[in-house]
Amino acid sequence: MLTLINTNRMVPPISPIGLDYIATSVRRAGIDVDVVDLCLADEPDTALRDYFASHSPELVGVSFRNADDSFWPSAEWFVPALAETIREIRALTDAPLVVGGVGFSIFAQHIIEYTGADFGIRGDGEKAIVSLFNELQQGRHFEHVDGLIWRQDSLIRSNKPAWPSPLSLPTNRDAIDNFAYFQRGGQSGLETKRGCNRRCLYCADHLAKGVTLRLRDPSEVADEFESLISQGVEVLHLCDSEFNIPREHAYSVCEEFVRRSLAERVRWYAYMAVVPFDAELAEIMSRAGCVGIDFTGDSACASMLKAYHQPHSREDLASAVCLCREHGIKVMIDLLLGGPGETPETVAQTIDFIKHIEPDCAGAALGVRIYPGTAMADVVASEGPAETNPNIHRRYDGPVDFFRPTFYISQALGQRPAKLVRDLIAGDKRFFEPMEEISPETATTGQSTDHNYNDNTELVEAIKKGARGAYWDILHESRLFGANRARFHPDRQVH
Repeated sequence: MLTLINTNRMVPPISPIGLDYIATSVRRAGIDVDVVDLCLADEPDTALRDYFASHSPELVGVSFRNADDSFWPSAEWFVPALAETIREIRALTDAPLVVGGVGFSIFAQHIIEYTGADFGIRGDGEKAIVSLFNELQQGRHFEHVDGLIWRQDSLIRSNKPAWPSPLSLPTNRDAIDNFAYFQRGGQSGLETKRGCNRRCLYCADHLAKGVTLRLRDPSEVADEFESLISQGVEVLHLCDSEFNIPREHAYSVCEEFVRRSLAERVRWYAYMAVVPFDAELAEIMSRAGCVGIDFTGDSACASMLKAYHQPHSREDLASAVCLCREHGIKVMIDLLLGGPGETPETVAQTIDFIKHIEPDCAGAALGVRIYPGTAMADVVASEGPAETNPNIHRRYDGPVDFFRPTFYISQALGQRPAKLVRDLIAGDKRFFEPMEEISPETATTGQSTDHNYNDNTELVEAIKKGARGAYWDILHESRLFGANRARFHPDRQVH
């Protein structure tokens, strides 16, 4: 038997789609599998003890979705909690333990060293964990398992990442309680592809999923949509890094949704690049049931877009907002302020332009999370010793360690960069403003104006009153209209 454990306890809850995919793949391989979902457990520690008191698995898989909240100033690091969970599991079972997930894959060897786990899988887990289980039963030839991080004597060895192509995933999605997540306002979603061939300055997605686009068949994606709909899920979020990369695949997926009239039964949101996006794609996305798009805008200043390695222009941002307006799609622009070369003038140019093009809302995130293995880490290295770099912000002592939440905020923004940004926003309710620090008061009252979703009290309260949708949309609606409005009723379909 193989036991899979969801360790992500973030509130509002996020449906563990990777665990759902893997559990079904394991069952198809003829292996008995259980899922222990700590996110849905009232008492996670008790749930673990009760489970292992009556079960003796041969392998335990632990999912790890996020290494941290990627958000300055909270800079909350989740790896110590993972290590504690692994210690708890080790006290309850002698079975070997394997860790996987996007959060793990970005820092694979670091996490094995930090937590003491026996194995890790970097990349896709569906086939890799089956291969690992079989090797444990037979020859223990671990070098044959794609993606495996494993111990050999005193060394930690790493096999090539598990990025199989072509990509095909299970569609029945019945290994976890997706409806329970929907009832609690949790994001339920699916992937139409894996991998990303863009190389944005700061992004670590290629470390977890590879640089080759691995596209799923549109009919397979639609089958999965229908499976989730049949379970009572009425709102979905596509988990692709950028749904419209490549454009032709996004269009084909929407064509299949339209052919099956899925828009009559579900509404969905997507993350997207600003380009390519045109009237034809906007129109079919709307007809397919898309009600909201979160664009990776980053900036509206040409020099900063170049610094972030973004191919779009400010005119492309304006066009994207117009196309969404014309086709009844809500639009969020995610900004990333404070990167290399940012100045008060470039921030002002961005804020003023976003006000001018009038998206529904915009996230004014301040601070670039620095991941090892990215171009952003190379920029920092080129600036000299990180310990004396005035652009580096962190909440830990000792040497700078990108394994821990470490952020870049251009020193040109002064001693109070968050205040500078808030002053430029000047109370415009469309913006999620940055905070300078997390205080006990804001942590308990939820009165912050940012859009960090981790334990966001305002978001949780809106969900309790019936809000469903992308978290940015819920927060935006809550702040504009109040959480008691009928538009938040979970049964209401907005198209």
